[in-house]
Amino acid sequence: MNLLQLKYFYTVARKEHMTRAAEELYISQPSLSKVILKLEEELEVPLFDRIGKQIKLNKFGKAFLRRVDRIFLELEDGKRELSDMLKNESSTISIAANNLAPFSNLIERYLKDYPNVILGQTTGSLKKMKEQLLNGEIEFCISSPPVEGDLIECIPLTTEEIFLVVPSGHRFAKYKEINLIEASSEPFISLKVGFGIRELTENLCHQAGFNPNIIFETDVAMNLMEMVNSNRGVALLPILPWNNTQLSMSVPIHVKEPLCNRKIYLSFIKDRYFTEASMQFKDYLIDYYKEA
Repeated sequence: MNLLQLKYFYTVARKEHMTRAAEELYISQPSLSKVILKLEEELEVPLFDRIGKQIKLNKFGKAFLRRVDRIFLELEDGKRELSDMLKNESSTISIAANNLAPFSNLIERYLKDYPNVILGQTTGSLKKMKEQLLNGEIEFCISSPPVEGDLIECIPLTTEEIFLVVPSGHRFAKYKEINLIEASSEPFISLKVGFGIRELTENLCHQAGFNPNIIFETDVAMNLMEMVNSNRGVALLPILPWNNTQLSMSVPIHVKEPLCNRKIYLSFIKDRYFTEASMQFKDYLIDYYKEA
């Protein structure tokens, strides 16, 4: 067994698709299949269930993957620690977020104190962010709901209210508060399946007693307010810094029933090696939300 075999297994396990994994690894599909079969022979257990051309990680494969995750995280941390010891660490911090809020206000004070740090932010579904966290592409996730797993630690940062946001000319626009069931016949705008705000929208509407009629979905958060402001529908959203300037075009309404709020979490790999800059940023995030 060698690291190349483990890398191939890791990729196939994440994709659960031999051809796609082969394309990512730049090898032929038959060659990749042979490597996986040889690994299974060495381990003396099948790692995948095979149904026709489809493969799916089985209980042995899932258990083995948890160990392989640790191996690659340890290797990545080893490189980071050595670079840190040699003072060649780039002071780059990578974050993924799906909580819609921009980082301009959050990081303004941090960058004043640490002007040489480079912050990189991506967004995506919970599944994508979990993969990025486990394979070392990112260090932190800020999300609702939390990114969870055996190797992942989650810290609650804050709780924010969710409003029913409607266009300024809407029949609800003069309401100060509303029961969500009153919006059961409204067209809804939301993010795509896999994003936290989509799951939240569906769950809150189900609690109110109806299935939301989602007529437009996107993976770009800014599109939500643009569509509401264009009178295309309503949305369940927090009131965020990036949409305060557009509130003259839309109206946030407090929802009486059901209780509409969500918790924002910080997720990261347990026992991962963090550079001094990353540790400072983690502490800063926690303190920032305590003071907010």
